[in-house]
Amino acid sequence: MLIAVDAAGGDYAPREVVKGAIEAVKDYPIDIALVGNKAVLEMLLRRAARKSKITIVPASQVVMDGEEPIQAVQNKPDSSVVVGVNLMRDGTADGFVSIGSTGATVVASFLNLNIVQGLERLAICAVFDANQPQPTFLIDAGVSVNCRPIFLVQFAQLANILAQRVFGISSPRIGLLNNGTEESKGNTLVRETYQLLKKTDLNFIGNVEGYDVLKGKADVIVMDGFTGNILVKTIEGYSEVVQNLLELQEASKLDQQLTGTALARYVQMTSVIKKLDYKEYGGACLLGVNGNVVIGHGRSRARAIKSAIYLAYLAARQGVVEAIKNARYATE
Repeated sequence: MLIAVDAAGGDYAPREVVKGAIEAVKDYPIDIALVGNKAVLEMLLRRAARKSKITIVPASQVVMDGEEPIQAVQNKPDSSVVVGVNLMRDGTADGFVSIGSTGATVVASFLNLNIVQGLERLAICAVFDANQPQPTFLIDAGVSVNCRPIFLVQFAQLANILAQRVFGISSPRIGLLNNGTEESKGNTLVRETYQLLKKTDLNFIGNVEGYDVLKGKADVIVMDGFTGNILVKTIEGYSEVVQNLLELQEASKLDQQLTGTALARYVQMTSVIKKLDYKEYGGACLLGVNGNVVIGHGRSRARAIKSAIYLAYLAARQGVVEAIKNARYATE
């Protein structure tokens, strides 16, 4: 199995991307194609113990932060993100990981891989652990900002497939993010989506509120991309703030003074915050295109990149794209 990785995107590329790729081929049964500046990547790989499992695919252009995605993709056909997506389109790669421009990755995927027949829109499905045995899936995390009810129903169907195929959740609980649990609550979009979800064969459990997200009340939480992007970034910010507080506490060795119940709570909090860390899964799946695309955080370092590669590997191994293509989707 070959996973293509955008080695030019992200705040710490290409060094951290290369480090993450090296760690990934050590632990997973995959080969990796690093896409980017050939001379630089060869230099960084010179001392790698398993460089035989890593190949380099040259790309002379890079999509920079702040560039308008559509123009960047059209004007830079030899950019690392376009070349990487095309490796999958041509059947060379089984998956593609990028921590570069999210917009450019979505546009390149949409233009070169096309949307699966029957779907109205693409969606990003973010994965994170709440305080429960299995992870929670948030969809859409930022692609489709202006939505119709049918979009959200299809998002639920996409995330349902991902949860079943990759994480083995037999009947994922589907929740609709709202400002109350009552069926009559919410804006027009949410109220109409609620009625459509009731008619599907999904395990729809109704509305969930913001404070339910971290409690594991639902396996899949559905929302429009505007709300989802804010929610995901809020969770990331909360995680970072608490991690910083815990690091300060460790630095002052206050944890060594804790005993009994206080120590147990401290350990539990540390465990929960670690699960919320975006580095644990490393990326989010772009669902709805004819290809296995994982989009990582722009601030990702080696550990997060390795995790994103693993997520792409799991999705490819479990045939997520094939299952999405074969599914039947709700229509208006």
